[in-house]
Amino acid sequence: MTHSRLIDEAVRWLRSYRCGVVLSEQSCSSGETPDAIGWKRRNHSVVVECKISRADFLADAGKPWRKDPGSALGCERFYLAPAGMISCEELPHGWGLLEVRGREAIMAQKSKKNLRGAEGLANEMNLLLASLLRVEVRIEPQRITDFLKWKNRMAKYNGGTLPSGIASEEMEGNLYLSAGEVV
Repeated sequence: MTHSRLIDEAVRWLRSYRCGVVLSEQSCSSGETPDAIGWKRRNHSVVVECKISRADFLADAGKPWRKDPGSALGCERFYLAPAGMISCEELPHGWGLLEVRGREAIMAQKSKKNLRGAEGLANEMNLLLASLLRVEVRIEPQRITDFLKWKNRMAKYNGGTLPSGIASEEMEGNLYLSAGEVV
């Protein structure tokens, strides 16, 4: 078991938990660098911290965003560790626990769903914006807005209609733009 494998498992679990946007090992201005973070509808975020050893888990409590949970990321927060390494009684208030058993992560304890405060939301926005800037730098000379309008370019090159098999933006159904409940 390696930390990298746990992060891969956290990303897989977040996707199965219906997070549409998932990032791993990205930093925000507060200094917090979650191993994995995902977002569901209506800005609902889920953080997964991967712990490969008890020493790593115990040291986590000393981080500034653990001492001041109002600045921390995540509406929901989970630790992911090998089965049996962390007991539910040891978890910080409201945190959930995911355990790797065989080839999958199993939820041993649910997280509360309302752990993030206003400062945590601001830190998440910083993380997202910093991540978008990294993408924009990599797609130069385009700007990210132009890059995201690739379907417009496809239709232009195809005589005004989208090629077969490519859905229009209206037909895609972006859950992040709808006003439904958090799922």
